[in-house]
Amino acid sequence: MYDIRNIDELEVGDRVTVSKTVTEADGAMYIAATGDFGPVHVDEGYASTTRFGERLAPGILVAGICTSVLTAELVGTVGVSIRDSFWFTGAVRYGDTITFDIWISGKDEENRTVDWQASAKNEEGVEVLKADATLKFPRKRVIA
Repeated sequence: MYDIRNIDELEVGDRVTVSKTVTEADGAMYIAATGDFGPVHVDEGYASTTRFGERLAPGILVAGICTSVLTAELVGTVGVSIRDSFWFTGAVRYGDTITFDIWISGKDEENRTVDWQASAKNEEGVEVLKADATLKFPRKRVIA
C-alpha cells in the first residue's frame, strides 16, 4: 500500500516484483483520461491491418502501471519524478499479464535522489518495457 518512505529508508538493491493483467477497462480509462485515441489502441479493424494484428494497450499506460508499482510497493509516495526514460521493447495486448521487476540502482543522499530501473515482461518472458529514472526526495523527513 502507499506508504511514506524517506530516502534514508531506501537502499541500492532494494527490489520488488509484481504482476498485473492489463485489462480492456485499464485501456478505456487511460484513453478517456488522456484522449489518446490512436487507432492501434481503439480500432480493431485498423489494428488488424498492422504488424500486431490486433489492438494494443498504450505503452505509456504500461509505463504508468510501472511507476504505480514503484510508489505502492517500493519507494512510497514522498519522492517525485525528475527524470523518466522508458523503452517500449514489445507489444502489450489487452489480457496480457505483465510482471514488473523494479529496483533501486543508485542513491545520492546529498542531492536527495534515488535512481531506479525496471524491466517488464509478458507471460512468455518477452520484455515489453525498460525504465531508467530518478526520484527527488524532500529536504525534511516526512512523518506519517
